[in-house]
Formats: sequence, C-alpha cells, structure tokens
Amino acid sequence: MTSRGNFKSSRNNFKYQNEAQDSKGTKPIREASSVVEVLILMIVHICKKVLFFDTSLKIAIYLGALFLLSLIADVLTFPKSYFSRSDNMFNQYFVKLGWFWTLFLTVPYVFLTSYTTCCGKRKLIFTAHLLRLFIATIFWYTWTTIFNMIETKYGRCNSNRYDDKVACLKNGHFWNGFDISGHCFILIYSSLVLIEEARAINGWERIKDYIREERYFRSLNDKSPSSNPLKNMNTDELDILKTSYEKFTPYVRAFLIGIALLQLLWDVMLVSTILYYHIMVEKFISGIIAILTWFVTYRVWYTIPNLFPNLPGQGIFKYNLEKTSSSSIPQRRRSLINNGKHFMGMPINKGQEDSEDTK
Repeated sequence: MTSRGNFKSSRNNFKYQNEAQDSKGTKPIREASSVVEVLILMIVHICKKVLFFDTSLKIAIYLGALFLLSLIADVLTFPKSYFSRSDNMFNQYFVKLGWFWTLFLTVPYVFLTSYTTCCGKRKLIFTAHLLRLFIATIFWYTWTTIFNMIETKYGRCNSNRYDDKVACLKNGHFWNGFDISGHCFILIYSSLVLIEEARAINGWERIKDYIREERYFRSLNDKSPSSNPLKNMNTDELDILKTSYEKFTPYVRAFLIGIALLQLLWDVMLVSTILYYHIMVEKFISGIIAILTWFVTYRVWYTIPNLFPNLPGQGIFKYNLEKTSSSSIPQRRRSLINNGKHFMGMPINKGQEDSEDTK
C-alpha cells in the first residue's frame, strides 16, 4: 500500500512539474493543411523544378541552340507556323513588351520576399534587393540602345535615295544592317533574371518552423544552444517577420507561379526567334551578351561581401543558403522543428499558437 501510494504521489508530482513548465509557454500545435493548400504546394514544387533546372546546363543549351539551330535555319527553310508570323499574339503583346512583363512579376515578388526577410527595413529592401532590378533595367536599356545604334549607323537602304532607316522603311524599302537580335537578348537575359530572383523561394516554407520554434522557446526563456537563424532577432523584428510571412506568403507563391509560366513562354519564343528571325551571328552575339551580363552581375558582383546589392533571399537572417544540420540542434528543439507532416520536402501543416488565440 505504501509503495503504491509513493508511486502515485511521484506520478502526481511529475505531472504537476510538467504542467508548471508548460504554463510558461504554450507549445505550438499544428493543424492539418487544407486540400487547396496542398495542391498549391504541389504547383509551387513543380514551378521550382522548372525554374531551378541546372543553370549551367540551361546556358549550354541556349548557346548550342543559338549556334547550331540558327546555322541550320540559315541554310534550310522551316515550315511556316503561327509563331513565324511577326504579328502573332505572343510576339506582339509579350515579347515586344518583354521587360515590362519581367518587372511586372519580379518587382512585387522581390518586394514581398525582401520585406519579409528584412523585417520591414525599407532602406535594406531597396539597396539590397530592388536595386538588382534597377541595375538589370539599365543593362537592358543600354544594350538594346547599342544594338539599334549599330544597325542604324552601319546599315544602308537598298535604294540610294534614302540614307535614313526610318525614311527607307517608311517608303517601302529594305534596310540592310547588322541587326543584333534584341529579341534573343531580352528572352535570354529576362529568363536568367527571372530564375535568379525566384531563388528567394528556396527554404521559404522553413521560415514558418523557425518562427514557431523561436517564439515558443522565448516564451520558456530557454537559454540552450540554438542554430535557429532567428535567435539574434529582437522581439519587434520577430513580430514583423511573423506578420509579414503569414500575410505575404500566398502572394509570394502566386507570383512564383507567374514567374515560372513567363519563363516557359520566353523559352518557347526563343525557339521561335531562332527558327524564323535574324541570322546566326546576330542571334549568337546577343545571346553571349545576355549571358555575360547575367554572369557579371549575379555570379560576380552580387556575391561580393559588404557590397550592395545582395543576392536574392539574403536578409537579416539566413534561411535558404544552407540547410540546418539537425545534429547541431538540441533534441527538444529538433523534435519541435520536425513535428508535423511534409510533402515534397515542404511542411504541409500550418502553425498555430493557442496562447494568442485565447487572448
């Protein structure tokens, strides 16, 4: 009797101690995601697979197509199609307005992702992230202007009566000039910019786990070692991060889907341009310039430490540069991060904090 009484008393004490500990902070509870969210995550996953295809291999394919396929197109005549018409809908309303559509999707996407990862610090948002798009716009405008100048200055009309390109074309004649393909340039350069800017989505879903973990252990005043990237953030920054992440994530996903669709369209239109327009040299040179411009900016300039702008996804904390090693996280924290279901490497449960719901 005494032994059972002591055992019962010890269990009661153990339960009381646990309840006292839990009262310091409410453990986050995940609820199952809706079918709609799971479908959206599936689409996002497919878009990431399309966008983040090996960039080096993609560039090799671009250069190979610009050289070999263009060379074949110079010798052979491909069958006419809807895309061979310069007045086709995709050429008129998308390619000719190519940079507009690129900025239309990337500017809000970059703003929303950088606002979240920079915790609303507007100066950092503009200097570290939106500045990339401004620089890209300057390069786009500069190169296309140079292409037009070369064609105009070093070309001639097939009629000796006209020395001006505009007058030559206006009177029904043909202007012979070295016409470096502005279409190839914009299609390749825009595609590479879209791919690079979209990389902010890598690791995006993990931010939710980091927020949940950090808020919970701060409520417990837990001082154990942590590899959580949010550990050095102050309370105001953490609150802004939580609010902006929950508010902007649906829009970030929507813009990512739009970016993936636009990038696919650019690839289709590039093939059309290679098959039906310009000569090989004009297309190959424009492709080389587009790739070099991308490489100098995103692979050299933006990787230099302490020099603006930063690479996509860099904010006041790191979430997409490297995966956190689970062995370096204490067991209690690791179990919290890994709690819940995942689909295609992304969590499919929403975080919920009972303490805030009950207030």
